[in-house]
Amino acid sequence: MSKRNKKHQDHEEHADESWLLPYSDLMTLLLALFIVLFGMSNIDAQKFQEMSEAFHSVLTGGSGILDHNALQSSTINGISDSQLPKTSTDGLMNQKKQLMQQEQESLEALKKQLDTYIENNGLTDQLDTKLNQSQLMITISDKALFPSGEADVKPDARVLAKAISTLLQEFPDYEVIVSGHTDNVPISTAKFPSNWDLSSARALNFMKILILNEKLDPMKFSAIGYGEYHPVASNDTNVGRAQNRRVEVSIIRKYQDGDQQIGLPATKE
Repeated sequence: MSKRNKKHQDHEEHADESWLLPYSDLMTLLLALFIVLFGMSNIDAQKFQEMSEAFHSVLTGGSGILDHNALQSSTINGISDSQLPKTSTDGLMNQKKQLMQQEQESLEALKKQLDTYIENNGLTDQLDTKLNQSQLMITISDKALFPSGEADVKPDARVLAKAISTLLQEFPDYEVIVSGHTDNVPISTAKFPSNWDLSSARALNFMKILILNEKLDPMKFSAIGYGEYHPVASNDTNVGRAQNRRVEVSIIRKYQDGDQQIGLPATKE
């Protein structure tokens, strides 16, 4: 046998092994796939959904979860939300209680000043103050402010309004509601067709005098007319009707229990 044929036979004994390279690459890819699948099986379902929506948003060009850093909020440096420190609700509640206590003390001090002014000026039968869980209310009899059936504030009542506005300077950031009330005796004049009109005009006119004080912010004030529909006494007697004809100046609390309603008119006790 010639040397040429012998070399050819030796070459045929060694099979082609070039297929091993793509085979090894394929095995590597399969291993990586199984690792990813195993990892995904341990991911929280909600987080996987967020990731899915994020990728879907990116592919469709929309604004998705990633735009709002939702994934970052779910996991930060491998630490889940449940492992992050949270703000103490007890601390927030204690802070609110402190603010409520400070407000209570300030309103009590203002009430004391008003009561002293009322007593010193002999107005105990015309003015009254009441502090409850929603407001500090100053109740003024209509006879101290207006002529019968009218809404123009009496000249001497302007002194009272000025005194009240001066005291309100201590609470420049508080909402103040001025409300007018009447008895149930009908009124029908060219100027005031109904008790609604009369009570609204009285509240508005008294409020206008209060906000003449440049140290008060008109944006904090509002005037409301309730007519005859929020009585504090029976309209069956003259005394009761006189109590119902009134103007109330209410300083609304900023801090109060969640079940308290704001700015409600006085009700019969």
